[in-house]
Amino acid sequence: MSDFTRIMESDGWLPPGNLSRLEQDKDTTNRLNLNAEKVKNGLGQLVLTVIKLLHELLERQSLRRIDVGELSEEQIERLGTTLMQQTREIDKLRIALGLEEEDLNLDLGPLGRLL
Repeated sequence: MSDFTRIMESDGWLPPGNLSRLEQDKDTTNRLNLNAEKVKNGLGQLVLTVIKLLHELLERQSLRRIDVGELSEEQIERLGTTLMQQTREIDKLRIALGLEEEDLNLDLGPLGRLL
């Protein structure tokens, strides 16, 4: 890491003497402190957020198709049942991962909330 830091300092990317905390304290261990459970839950949260986003898009597309009259009554009924089942499954997964509903709504900064 020190070679990388020296190169970055010489190219002007880092101010001189701006070594990482790990390099400044050679007495510390060189291991990362990763919690496997947090990594798993973070990945689960990300995947479930993407699934929830896709579900929301499907709902909106379905409503648009219903509004313009593209679907028969039978198709609307099947679509509604399917979307309700998807919602239940998403909630089961969310609960199994120990997540709250608001955990699936990412803050995109200036773009606002995801869902």
